[in-house]
Amino acid sequence: MFGKLWSGDGGCDPAISGMVKSDRRTKNLTKRLTTGDIAVIDHEDIDRVSAEALVECRPLAVLNAAKSTSGKYPNPGPEILLSAGIPLIDNLGEKIMDIPEGTTVEILHTGEVLCEGTAVAQGTVQTEETNRRDLEIARRGIPALLKAFAANTMEYVEKEQDLILDGVGVPKNIKTNFKGRHALVVVRGYQYKEDLEALRHYVRECRPVIIGVDGGADAVLQAGYKPDMIVGDMDSVSDQALLCGAEIIVHAYRDGRAPGKKRVENLGVDYVVFPVTGTSEDVAMLIADDRGAELIVAVGTHSTLIEYLDKGRKGMASTFLTRLQVGAKLIDAKGVSRLYRARIPTWPLVLLAAAGVLAIGAAMYSTSAGQVFFGLVQVWISDAAHWFKGLFRW
Repeated sequence: MFGKLWSGDGGCDPAISGMVKSDRRTKNLTKRLTTGDIAVIDHEDIDRVSAEALVECRPLAVLNAAKSTSGKYPNPGPEILLSAGIPLIDNLGEKIMDIPEGTTVEILHTGEVLCEGTAVAQGTVQTEETNRRDLEIARRGIPALLKAFAANTMEYVEKEQDLILDGVGVPKNIKTNFKGRHALVVVRGYQYKEDLEALRHYVRECRPVIIGVDGGADAVLQAGYKPDMIVGDMDSVSDQALLCGAEIIVHAYRDGRAPGKKRVENLGVDYVVFPVTGTSEDVAMLIADDRGAELIVAVGTHSTLIEYLDKGRKGMASTFLTRLQVGAKLIDAKGVSRLYRARIPTWPLVLLAAAGVLAIGAAMYSTSAGQVFFGLVQVWISDAAHWFKGLFRW
């Protein structure tokens, strides 16, 4: 997608120059980052979704105050940026965040960042080789990480089993009608855009209740649909989505604290608070199940160890228990777009077309009108053959 700005030995361009746009929250930065900007972030362990959002913005380079791969787990973000040809300068330190937005900086191939000719930070230029090394180190720690992950999961099971398994605590004042309908739960996770596009025919035919989970609500709008419900802590959904007329379910902590409540109140939007320790995507599934949805189709949801670590979660018990509770109702659409990428070989299509023509011909020949038609075709072919024969003889 992008040309390499630096060669492996730093011998392509001596420096990259551009205007800085910075934010400690990568998902907030990508909302205003444009082509040709230099992205400045403070993002330890860059995750897949953040990296893909950065790539879509087409920055000249990404400057990271933190370590893009800390070694906690093998996160895929840096590889995505490097594969797109975007230079990634790592571990620049806090001073890089002090550069005012709009300032023009130069980035040397050594990883040094200059502002008005003065060095302001020194980082590590990430390459495919350094990224492979970091990922290998991270993979070695997975066994210990898995044990801690399992312990956290069991702790959650003890706290939330009544809610997950018995529906205790699900709000009763939800207005959206799920009874006998399908529910489409959209999370801004892996391959959500491709899978949402692949489900376009399903959405048109079945008209499911569409639930956007935080930023998933914006994904729904971008796909040309309107969410019926938005569930989340409201930290990554746009005002446009919150004001689109969907029912708002604010995901709160178990003790009742709801940081997203103030935001929806400021917008003047009605809302329902749902206190639960689990993830917002699981809350959406629990609501759909409790309210009588016939089928739940999930797009972009998280289900593997790496995906949950990539999301910043330390346990996935809510996912285990939610899927146990929802059971056969749940269809995970993750990767459904790949089913449509496989190309059908040409020869089966040719055979199918030939068989269709033969079938139609046989059906026509069985009628008197069809026999007359084929007789005329035969005469036409005979006349044409005589004409060509005479032409070549001449």
